[in-house]
Amino acid sequence: MNQQCEVPAFNPEDSEIKQILKQYKVVAVVGLSDDPSKDSNRVAQYLLDHGYTVVPVNPTKETILGLKAYPDLKSIPFPVDIVDIFRKPSDVPPVVDEAIAIGAKVVWMQKGIAHNEAAQKAKNAGLKVVQSKCIKNEHTHYFGTGQENVSFNISLNQ
Repeated sequence: MNQQCEVPAFNPEDSEIKQILKQYKVVAVVGLSDDPSKDSNRVAQYLLDHGYTVVPVNPTKETILGLKAYPDLKSIPFPVDIVDIFRKPSDVPPVVDEAIAIGAKVVWMQKGIAHNEAAQKAKNAGLKVVQSKCIKNEHTHYFGTGQENVSFNISLNQ
């Protein structure tokens, strides 16, 4: 099977992506690495810093970012809003099946990850689906980084 990313057949409108980021706050990050140099780790840390509850999903780790890690979505003992996927496209269908099974509201495939068949399955099951977009970049685009309102009092008359 081809490991290349498909071109997403559909994505929500900008206003819907903004609403997803505003409304849903519990994010299971599937494929979260404990390596701070990896995108999944940086994105999860950003989400934590911006008020989201992050749930690491990685079968090989007990904790990541100081948080209990779960081997799969079914093992998480509380509701999850967004399933953020950091896995290769061929690994997406079983993650989408689990997301549907646990009642997640959104399946979010990170930048460079799309799987149209799985996305359509999630959409048919009533989930919102975002493909090949970075959740951190989208959040920054709509809500900024939190640094925008910093002002400096500089006096030129010394």
